[in-house]
Amino acid sequence: MTDLRLVIFDVDGTLVDSQADILSAMGAAFAVADLPAPSRPEILGIVGLSLPQAIAHLAPEADAAQLDAMVVGYKAAYTELRAEGGVELSSPLYPGIREVLETLNARPETLLGVATGKSRRGLDKLLDGHGLRELFVTQQCADDHPSKPHPAMLHEAVAVTGVDAARAVMIGDTEFDMEMARAAGLPGIGVSWGYHPVSRLGAAHTVIDKAAELPALLDTLWEAA
Repeated sequence: MTDLRLVIFDVDGTLVDSQADILSAMGAAFAVADLPAPSRPEILGIVGLSLPQAIAHLAPEADAAQLDAMVVGYKAAYTELRAEGGVELSSPLYPGIREVLETLNARPETLLGVATGKSRRGLDKLLDGHGLRELFVTQQCADDHPSKPHPAMLHEAVAVTGVDAARAVMIGDTEFDMEMARAAGLPGIGVSWGYHPVSRLGAAHTVIDKAAELPALLDTLWEAA
């Protein structure tokens, strides 16, 4: 057991606001299958799931071939949108996020990680575009694990860093993040600025409204542990 602490962040809806591209890419995916696009609340409601699971949830009437084509269509549209706008425009950081990440990273006992439903390629593009890659010592993504809320991402993050689970925490905006944290035995801190309403974050230990609240909250959480 070490004195290290691990703070694991979700990405879309927690660190960055990528909803415009998510909505556009999902519309393109449904167009591939000649199906009507879901509403904005329906699409944002599945953010956090890995892409195949998300599309299958939104299109239960689609067959396997359609679902595969829709996944390909989504990825192509999302990649094109990101190339057109650049990462900073396509997926801007939420207010205060960079400052909080830098504050936590400056603490020698604190390690940072991410656990996301994004693909490895998408995660790499985003972190490199924002110059954040070196901040995260563990980067868990959909390519390597079952979809959230399965706890595999968090189990792996804890294992590779050597941090005791009692000194790790998950930060996210969706019920899938909070349920994943609970399944892994970690406290989950919900954020209110993301894609799921606070009413869906029932599994959270607590919910914050501003990124700047996080460092002090973490101190209080670990002091009580």
